[in-house]
Amino acid sequence: VQLQAYGGGSVQPGGSLRLSCAASGRTFSGYVMGWFRQPPGKEREIVARITWSAGSTYYADSVKGRFTISRDNAKNTVYLQMNSLRPEDTAVYYCAADPPGRIGYEYWGQGTLVTVSQ
Repeated sequence: VQLQAYGGGSVQPGGSLRLSCAASGRTFSGYVMGWFRQPPGKEREIVARITWSAGSTYYADSVKGRFTISRDNAKNTVYLQMNSLRPEDTAVYYCAADPPGRIGYEYWGQGTLVTVSQ
């Protein structure tokens, strides 16, 4: 399984970015796909997750109403649409895959940096 995250960049407060996570190596039916972030000097935290098959979603309170996670089955890609970005959203963002029947996110993509500043 390989995950490739991209789409990070620099944006002003209030702006938007869309992160993408291209997944390859197998079919992802039954997987839970997550977006995590690690702000500078802080621990990694979950941002959002989605079940690949049903599309059920979860969001951290800090991003509810601003971020949207989605997936495109045909493209094997998971997205994180980030709107109304704030300086505190600055972090390295990672996508990860949690296989069915396993505990925890087993596969991780490389991080993509999001910087929100004036």
